[in-house]
Amino acid sequence: MGTTYDVVVIGAGPVGENVADRVVRGGLTAAIVERELVGGECSYWACMPTKALLRSASALRAARALPGAREAVTGELDAAAVLRRRDGFASGWKDDGQVAWLDSAGIHLYRGQGRISAARTVEVTGEDGTATTLTARHAVVVATGSGALLPDVPGLREAAPWTSREAAAARAVPGRLAIIGGGVVAAEMATAFASLGAAVTVLARDGVLHQAEPFAGERVTQSLRDAGVTVHIGAEAASVRRDAAGTVHVTLTDGTAVEADEVLVAIGRVPNTQDIGLDRIGLKPGGWLTVDDTLRVLGEDGAPVGDGWLYAAGDVNRRALLTHQGKYQARAAGDVIVARAVGGTVEDGRWGRHAATADERAVPQVVFTDPEVASVGLTAAAAEAAGLRIRVVDHDLAGVAGAALHADGYQGHARMIVDEDRRVVAGVTFVGPDVAELLHAATVAVAGEVPLDRLWHAVPAYPTVSEVWLRLLEAYGR
Repeated sequence: MGTTYDVVVIGAGPVGENVADRVVRGGLTAAIVERELVGGECSYWACMPTKALLRSASALRAARALPGAREAVTGELDAAAVLRRRDGFASGWKDDGQVAWLDSAGIHLYRGQGRISAARTVEVTGEDGTATTLTARHAVVVATGSGALLPDVPGLREAAPWTSREAAAARAVPGRLAIIGGGVVAAEMATAFASLGAAVTVLARDGVLHQAEPFAGERVTQSLRDAGVTVHIGAEAASVRRDAAGTVHVTLTDGTAVEADEVLVAIGRVPNTQDIGLDRIGLKPGGWLTVDDTLRVLGEDGAPVGDGWLYAAGDVNRRALLTHQGKYQARAAGDVIVARAVGGTVEDGRWGRHAATADERAVPQVVFTDPEVASVGLTAAAAEAAGLRIRVVDHDLAGVAGAALHADGYQGHARMIVDEDRRVVAGVTFVGPDVAELLHAATVAVAGEVPLDRLWHAVPAYPTVSEVWLRLLEAYGR
């Protein structure tokens, strides 16, 4: 059986869904291929369920930081209720609602493993072995995301470790949880499971949130320790073993032994490109896909694959492994595919506005730890490495009136990185309770390259935490 569409998308996570929706809105036809659940990693094992695990404890901490509200809190966190709420945000790991949306949007779904078999051709193998060949008139888009990286530590795979998926979908809270890694997933899950009652040990070889501004990792590390989490900086697993009773034994390179009921590995991601037919078109299976700013896949010679029919959006291109950036790329890819299909160019009209230019220096991210870390653009170290002449401006968030009102004893910090040659903001980092809501203003400033002289006229409302913008500008001077 063969079916022809204008665009075929492999992967029905948020990125693939947005590509397909964009091209259909542009007047093209689209098919989408999915081997697991429509909605992808974010809907079932990442963004939504993990933040649901974190939110209840965050709300409880906020209440306890306010006299009057503190006295109204009479109990502890109900872990079972938190898990039930998490289940709701993961839709019970059923994708009926997402499938219904695809149907309403006019996007055709094919379930099974999608593999590129030739130019503009995708073969879909269903669970029952039935093969369907899909042909794309204009483009094939790879939006298969990424999976957890498991290092070659002796005994680790045999010990049945958790990855981010098992942590997000845990049916019960383990008594003891060891976490190998110190990045975003490690820090968030340490925060979540400690609040749910687990005894958590973090083995952070490179430190906690080591790619963020140093003060961010330092504050989160101290907060974890204050919450009872054991944090070993510089620790590296030498071997892992699960015994007959189910206890996991992690031996570190310095000989230290750590015991736990579960071990979570959170040290990085690998692209889901191992089994999608890349070898059939001269690309390396299992590798990241290099793309240009219109998301066309480039070969080793730096030229588009074939005549430019292959695109990749989201994690698989390694530009920015964040759902919101993947959806941004999806809009860009969808627009340029439509533009090229109708004989236009990506430079003219409305199509040109969505080349994915924000992936390098205007990427926003929130780490939902206690305290939250919200950042966009470059850190001081990254800006210097990029060759920028910068000035670093810091301010204590506790000194802002809105922060004092937000919570008694509010502690936080703000940093603004200024590109001195252009006098624009190149990066911002906020650390503190609920600073995620400050981030979009910073993103607009960075992505819009708003001159500092104009930012003086963006007056923050009083008394809000956003007044920190005025304080940063005052510290910088005119």
